[in-house]
Amino acid sequence: MERMEINNGDITRLEVDAIVNAANSTLLGGGGVDGAIHRAAGPELLEECRQLDGCPTGEARLTKGYRLPAKWVIHAVGPVWNGGQGKEAEKLASAYRSSLEIARNHRMKSIAFPNISTGVYGYPKEQAAIVAIRTVRKFLAENEWPEKVIFAIFDQENLTIYREILEGY
Repeated sequence: MERMEINNGDITRLEVDAIVNAANSTLLGGGGVDGAIHRAAGPELLEECRQLDGCPTGEARLTKGYRLPAKWVIHAVGPVWNGGQGKEAEKLASAYRSSLEIARNHRMKSIAFPNISTGVYGYPKEQAAIVAIRTVRKFLAENEWPEKVIFAIFDQENLTIYREILEGY
């Protein structure tokens, strides 16, 4: 059974155990997918995030999903692209792995990821997709939870990249 799949749509509408938020280190909302998740979940999400006191790059934190179809939101902080000189690939892989560890530890069956760090953080989309798929595939090979990982791809460029990489594996 293939445990990874691509969904071309709005991550805030997915009926999964957890969606991953491409968060900034404050966890207090922002633009892109972060803002969309905060708007869809409602003000209670921001209140819970305030209690967490931020999150370092490469790590993740768990909150409830509130008004989202997903029960949980895992807030993962990816790196800002700095030309590849700041260990960005390691930090991005760590953000995915930290999210997956939270899902495993809470026995979540399904988790959906956006394209972490590829928006305002400027991570090159193809390089980010390779890190994401490689990290998720390795984690799934070593763990039975989560049972399914969905890459929720909103834009056509990332959709094409993810399809090509997954077909190549």
